[in-house]
Amino acid sequence: METMNATKTDYWNFLFIELADERTNDWFLVKSPVPLFSLIGLYLYFVLSWGPKYMKDRKPFRLEKTLMVYNFFQVALSVWMVYDGVMIWKDYNWRCQPVNRSRTPMAYREARGVYVYFIAKITELLDTIFFVLRKNERQVTFLHVYHHSVMPLISWGATKYFPGGHGTFVGCINSFVHIIMYTYYFLSAFGPQMQKYLWWKKYITNLQMIQFCLIFIHQTQLLYTECNYPRWSVCFTLPNAVFFFFLFKDFYQKSYKKKTAAAAESKRKAAELAAANNNNNISGYVPAEPKKVL
Repeated sequence: METMNATKTDYWNFLFIELADERTNDWFLVKSPVPLFSLIGLYLYFVLSWGPKYMKDRKPFRLEKTLMVYNFFQVALSVWMVYDGVMIWKDYNWRCQPVNRSRTPMAYREARGVYVYFIAKITELLDTIFFVLRKNERQVTFLHVYHHSVMPLISWGATKYFPGGHGTFVGCINSFVHIIMYTYYFLSAFGPQMQKYLWWKKYITNLQMIQFCLIFIHQTQLLYTECNYPRWSVCFTLPNAVFFFFLFKDFYQKSYKKKTAAAAESKRKAAELAAANNNNNISGYVPAEPKKVL
């Protein structure tokens, strides 16, 4: 039994200490996977079970001011991450950028940027919690929940094992998309009077699909380019890029294309009915009055 426990301890230390980047391994929520997995478990339990049951017989929370502050914070944080990423990219190799594991200021800046991105993915779990509290069940889709559950896990792995290098492209482009997305959410929190200015909502989904195409192309380079960046990371990034692309494509078709087609069909039928009525009026036809029932 002691030998078995010692083996488990050795395996744990090897996996979560020896393989980890020693610069970031002691940072908050990074050293052990237990806190993060517990947090994701609580998140899933709340948004899929307890939260909807709690809100079932209650009025939805309005949360206007809370959403304004939250979305503004997300926009500001995303702007900072994009700016920081662009500054790091001055010497970036687009084919394959190795992880700088030194203790220079630039190396720490890269590691810090990856860590902040990881923390941002945790704060974004509030998106779904707000949906549940406002009783917007239609927005709690498989795509939404899967995306918000997986991204903290992937960014945690990047922070722990390879904070920097080639993968910073993913964080930077994703943060750019989030500037647009959370700006939309921030403006929509002002109420219905803003809706006429938010006609560009559907283009956010287009932008998200484009980002996953770019991520896929960029990460594919690791398959045929040698550098000091873990090639096995594509086992997570490439399948998720493809999966997310098709999920967002399906969401776009259901949310916009089908609605557009239905609106066009309704407009066509209305035009045909108007034309038929007009022809009847021209020919002097007067519809008979319905018989009165005694």
